Amino acid sequence: MKKVLIANRGEIAVRIARACTDAELTSVAVYSEPDAHALHVRLSDEAYALGGSASADTYLNMDKLLAIAKTAGADAVHPGYGFLSENADFAEAVQNAGLIWIGPSPAAIRSLGNKVTAREIAVKVGAPLVPGSDGPVANAEEVRAFAEEFGVPVAIKAAYGGGGRGMRIAHRMEDIDDAFDSAVREATVAFGRGECFAERFLDKPRHVEAQVLADTHGNVVVVGTRDCSLQRRNQKLVEEAPAPFLTDDQRTRIHESARAICREAGYTSAGTVEYLVAPDGVISFLEVNTRLQVEHPVTEATSGIDLVREQFRIAAGLPVSITEDPAPRGHAIEFRLNAEDAGRGFLPSPGPVDVFEAPTGPGIRVDTGVRSGSSVPAEYDSLMAKLIVHGEDRPQALRRARAALDELRIEGLPTVLPFHRAVVRDADFTNPDRLGVYTTWIENAFAERLDAALSSGTSSPLARRETLTVEIDGKAVQLGLPAEIFAALMSGGGTGSAVVGQAAENPGKNDGQVTASMGGTLVKWLADDGAEVTVGQPVAVVEAMKMETEVLSTAAGTFQRGGQEPGAAVARGEVLGQVQDAVD
Repeated sequence: MKKVLIANRGEIAVRIARACTDAELTSVAVYSEPDAHALHVRLSDEAYALGGSASADTYLNMDKLLAIAKTAGADAVHPGYGFLSENADFAEAVQNAGLIWIGPSPAAIRSLGNKVTAREIAVKVGAPLVPGSDGPVANAEEVRAFAEEFGVPVAIKAAYGGGGRGMRIAHRMEDIDDAFDSAVREATVAFGRGECFAERFLDKPRHVEAQVLADTHGNVVVVGTRDCSLQRRNQKLVEEAPAPFLTDDQRTRIHESARAICREAGYTSAGTVEYLVAPDGVISFLEVNTRLQVEHPVTEATSGIDLVREQFRIAAGLPVSITEDPAPRGHAIEFRLNAEDAGRGFLPSPGPVDVFEAPTGPGIRVDTGVRSGSSVPAEYDSLMAKLIVHGEDRPQALRRARAALDELRIEGLPTVLPFHRAVVRDADFTNPDRLGVYTTWIENAFAERLDAALSSGTSSPLARRETLTVEIDGKAVQLGLPAEIFAALMSGGGTGSAVVGQAAENPGKNDGQVTASMGGTLVKWLADDGAEVTVGQPVAVVEAMKMETEVLSTAAGTFQRGGQEPGAAVARGEVLGQVQDAVD
């Protein structure tokens, strides 16, 4: 293996390119039109255009990727995560083209990447499980029948997906139809297949996973555990290793069942076995991600193992560099830096990155696909970078994380950074005796506290402050000011319009207009022309950056649709409808 085509984009493409450099391999990047000036294009040894912008025409186009691999003279393909990373047909096509596939075998992807057959393997090896459907459910009626037998809440999950996409939770029987339709739609967009299955949903569980490395020599090593409970929309925002506050028995059961599942499936390469851990200690197998995980750096930080280079070794037919489960060294926390507006329900917010200044100091690592002057395109997911903080124990990692997040500076577009700054100061997350967060904690318990933190400025970054030196009795004293006030002083006072916390606009009286809360694609209407709607009632669904978001009525009255048809592109703030005879 000498030359690796990276069939991906963004920060993971950069990460793989850097690993290629370390392993003395040549890296080949691919890029869509929106990514022509992206960081992964600049940092790879070679780069080739895919043409087009939509995922289906670029990073999901197998023929284009294989043609570029041939043109570039690559002898191996690394899929990263997302896109085609868990597509067995692509893995097979790579191998049939005479190339090395850096990942598990197509057979292992099919058996473990399909949540239904993965569950069957988990049952066979005695892994802990909650009830689930025997196979994919054909329609909402089958989900309803499952819920009648096992109760609600019920989870509807994409059989061929991961990362929380194509997953919906129905807490009531009457929610099942919409949840099933939405899960199928999102699974089809994200993974190209819409099959879903049903599973009993555990209330307020933690999300714990085991990182596995397996080679062709029979070695199956569990490199460590991670906790990924801090999620929104079933997608992770914060991950840490090792998973804290597990009993020795729980950790042993997770390690041994993860090893047994991968061994039974004949798995090779890096993979992750995921579990839910209920408040009463019950453990339930969730799924297997047959690829490298976004959160892999926290395991690297606590094990000293470069997981990407281990993938290279395994793909080349070499054994893994360790043959026993390593003991964790210290504690690491990863913060996903997504282009999402934390103050507006984590709405995707693509746009320019005017400033990206990373923190420095002991235990700090930043994996990024952007720099100052980059942009985050609307066509792909919202992840642009990751901050990884390592300490000798969890308390030190949290202290370093608070300092690093305050130092980190991102300007030009909304991000989840204010959320991270608030959560590392919240007692549910920082409690030294227990972990008080769970998979729906952000929506159920933290939403109001986050709003309060954002409005009070307690999550404001140090980076948005400027220092002014003044003299008091001949002694120099440094005065810290919000950047906007500092700028106003330096420009002669200004108008005061930039003062932190001042409203940017006065919406005035509610005129009944219903507007798109983000730019994207109109998926479907939820309210008919002439329907009577109430305040906050969903009237449409908009999809952007692989996420679906409901558009809510701003008033009560008779709803009249705009002229947009499903499938049409809509801009943020675009009027989608009007509520006539609106009641304020």
